[in-house]
Amino acid sequence: MFCTNPESYASQSLLRSHQSYLFHTYKNVVYLFLMTCCCICNGEVMEQRTDFFSNKGELMFKWWEKFSGRGWKIFHCYPCISSKKAVEKRKEMLANMCEERAKMLQDQFNMSMNHVQALAILVSTFHHGKNPSAVDQVTFARYTERTAFERPLTSGVAYAVKVLHSEREQFEKQQGWTIKQMDSQEQSAVRKDDNAAETYEPSPVQEEYAPVIFAQDTISHVVSLDMLSGKEDRQNVLRARASGKGVLTAPFRLIKSKLLGVILTFAVYKYDLPSNATPKERIQATNGYLGGVFDIESLVEKLLQQLASKQTIIVDVYDTTNSSDPISMYGSNVSHNGIDHISPLNFGDPSRKHEMRCRFKQKPPWPWWEMLSSFGIVVIALLIGYIFYVTMNRIAKVEDDYREMMELKKRAEAADVAKSQFLATVSHEIRTPMNGVLGMLQMLMDTDLDVTQQDYVRTAQASGKALVSLINEVLDQAKIESGKLELEAVQFNLRALLDDVLSLFSGKSQDRGIELAVYISDQVPEILIGDPGRFRQIITNLMGNSIKFTEKGHIFVTIHLIEEMNSLEFETSVSLTDTLSGFPVTDKRSSWKNFKLFNQQGPLFQPPFSSASSDLINLIISVEDTGSGIPQEAQSRVFTPFMQVGPSISRIHGGTGIGLSISKCLVGLMNGEIGFVSEPHIGSTFTFTVVFTNGVAASHESKKHHHQQINVQYNSELSEFRGMMALVIDPRPVRAKVTKYHLQRLGILVKVASNINEAVSSITSGTHVINMILVEKEAWFKDSCLPSPLVENLWKHGRLDMPKIFLLANNIHSTKINTVKSHGCILMVIMKPLRASMLAASLQRAMGVGNKGNCCNDVLPLSSLYNLLHGKNILVVDDNMVNLRVAAGALKKYGAEVAHAESGKQAIAMLKPPHDFDACFMDIQMPEMDGFEATRQIRDMEHEVNNCIQHGQISFEDYKHVMSWHVPILAITADVIQATHEQCLRSGMDGYVSKPFEGEQLCREVAPFFKSAASKSQ
Repeated sequence: MFCTNPESYASQSLLRSHQSYLFHTYKNVVYLFLMTCCCICNGEVMEQRTDFFSNKGELMFKWWEKFSGRGWKIFHCYPCISSKKAVEKRKEMLANMCEERAKMLQDQFNMSMNHVQALAILVSTFHHGKNPSAVDQVTFARYTERTAFERPLTSGVAYAVKVLHSEREQFEKQQGWTIKQMDSQEQSAVRKDDNAAETYEPSPVQEEYAPVIFAQDTISHVVSLDMLSGKEDRQNVLRARASGKGVLTAPFRLIKSKLLGVILTFAVYKYDLPSNATPKERIQATNGYLGGVFDIESLVEKLLQQLASKQTIIVDVYDTTNSSDPISMYGSNVSHNGIDHISPLNFGDPSRKHEMRCRFKQKPPWPWWEMLSSFGIVVIALLIGYIFYVTMNRIAKVEDDYREMMELKKRAEAADVAKSQFLATVSHEIRTPMNGVLGMLQMLMDTDLDVTQQDYVRTAQASGKALVSLINEVLDQAKIESGKLELEAVQFNLRALLDDVLSLFSGKSQDRGIELAVYISDQVPEILIGDPGRFRQIITNLMGNSIKFTEKGHIFVTIHLIEEMNSLEFETSVSLTDTLSGFPVTDKRSSWKNFKLFNQQGPLFQPPFSSASSDLINLIISVEDTGSGIPQEAQSRVFTPFMQVGPSISRIHGGTGIGLSISKCLVGLMNGEIGFVSEPHIGSTFTFTVVFTNGVAASHESKKHHHQQINVQYNSELSEFRGMMALVIDPRPVRAKVTKYHLQRLGILVKVASNINEAVSSITSGTHVINMILVEKEAWFKDSCLPSPLVENLWKHGRLDMPKIFLLANNIHSTKINTVKSHGCILMVIMKPLRASMLAASLQRAMGVGNKGNCCNDVLPLSSLYNLLHGKNILVVDDNMVNLRVAAGALKKYGAEVAHAESGKQAIAMLKPPHDFDACFMDIQMPEMDGFEATRQIRDMEHEVNNCIQHGQISFEDYKHVMSWHVPILAITADVIQATHEQCLRSGMDGYVSKPFEGEQLCREVAPFFKSAASKSQ
């Protein structure tokens, strides 16, 4: 691995480096200040004797040296007897300072060299030692950038691979670039590469090449350059692979930066070589070459800046390999006649020699300044010593606090994980017995019960389902806190999904007489790819809250593309009172004003990726209601888990207070944002964004599993109603727009009239034949005299194909229906909220077209289920007898013959080919052998039998004339996380059923397998 938890590793390394840096900085500051005191004591000054320091002064300095502690070296500034003694003192000080700098430069260079060598071993292990390679340019650049602090003197690293001439053409095709020549002219010891790497000519033909394939971002321009095409680089590479050690080039001007630098090269071998390997063996074992670029000028300058006294002396660094013509690597290279000192430098390459030359920058101070500054420096040194002492105590305290904080952090994280695991485990264990409770209640409903008993059972079922819903919310919250909540990526029909959600709340909305509607823009694709279950959960939570707090008015869900927001802004600005029900609403623009997506620089409402030019679809969804609103003081805690608006809310409306918190987390996982605006006694509007993928462009990718199948139930209705004309009479434009939207989904052309008089004019003057008239209840009963002209006009024309008249209503009394019939009109009522399937069924019955029976979404009639399952042999595997009885009862209800097994081993024995079972329901969590392992062994057993049949080793007549054995196996478990679902598919299961389940749910899951089998037999 390149780096384990790089953020944690880097933070700890930085903490240690910071502490070490502070310690050495303060140490060097005091040390250099004290040495400065001695620097002033030079020959010219000390030629004049002075009695400034007496024997008492000598005792004071000895006391200061003891106080400073071990490791602090103080040069005693005593009155010098002669100028010669002062000069020797000055030379000794210069030598110490020069040696210190040379040692620091050499140590840091050796540390960088060791890390470059370690990087060579890493490349050998993970690039050449893995097939396929675990390293590419992006990984190499990211890793070297993150670990740059380990190589403080390098300005970049690169790796060149060994390529023979016979491999060149294939290598260039694989890399997508041509191997380029580094230098077109002879190189000198100090060379200037003025040409950019991209303008270099292709490398000439030679036996071997060394093109750069990986490089740190700082030197990425060297990729594709042949290290063997340059004279100096070629010699460097050949010496490195023959010696097995790091070798250095002579100083030269780096490409592009033009700064003076050297390259340290290590050979990367195919395998470990013995220490006594010959050069020939090393050359044959070479895989490539790893080079580290050292920008000498800037790196030496950076090193000297770490020293507080860097201005005291002047430092020059030379390459003295050629003693007659040394190369200046750093410094002014100006000769002088003063005192200097030379310190040798060893950079690990014995073939190259380097040295550091130091001299004082300033001349000795005048005698009077010596007298004053000596005393001042002693005072400053004492103050700095005190500051250093206080600083070290502070660092120690901060380090102790840091350790305590990390320990508390670990405890808090462990407690949080334990809590989440406890909630998940308890929720999982509760779902299993709840499956038995709800299953037995459903079986009890199928028996002969009187009205009172049926009411009791329904109440118990509702309570059980409410408990399961609560468990699901608690489980979701636990998975969110533990970071284990994952999303699916399957195809789904967005409009059909919203129809299903509407059906959940249609009863409550009709009871209260409130408008409930959904409008989806035509720009939104029909099929999307995402997690429909989690998206449905968000919509259900928001609509459920709206239903709770809305007693009158409406609940309106709108879905648009984010690119439509400019037009939506205009519509919102003029429609605060012209609403679905006529009640005033909040300004929904305030619900998204804090979205980061809309606060970015650039054109208004332009997302970072456009739906028009990408497969990614950016949706913005608003749920608007005219309920009681949220008090201002409670709005800040709306998305806080387990928080209610007030203490009485949970008693009046129920709920746990975590639905909105879960919704916010789910929106975040879908790369979206959520916000709201609310005014007391006006209502609330919740708006959120999500990102899906266009399912039309990738439809072939998502038809692999049964649970990903798309509902295409409206295709037949489109052909039946296509070309028909409908007239909608509604005084409210927003509501008429919703009705028009649902009719157009069925392929019906729509005209809109705001009142009955306008409708009469449209009928008499129109050129199109109107097949149906849909009248909003508000327009029909607004004036009892208005319906007569409409009916009379229809009779007056005497058309044989009289248009059908439909009344759209939330709820309606029988007395009003009688009033309608008194006008001589046969009126059919369509109850809202409008849904495509329900609307199509109502129109089919009235118009006499299509299927007149089924108006429910994706629900098989009981007779179809019975015909489908009658006589089928199904095996149920579960170690829980209650679950066995529930599943067996549900399947036997529709004529299936059910056998059961209480363990995975028993199931394997019963499903060994040949057998008579048509399907199997397999529990996942069982003792001895779980459902995953049992399924894998069953699949292996079937695979072995199928291979024997195909190769003629056994006769398929002996195996009931079945050429390919594969019994459908569906998992049944209380664990509903996505990881479990994926594990089911990997183990060979065909489907997935979560507990608690009902009879129809079981039958619906097994139906596709019987359908496919029936179609194959036909």
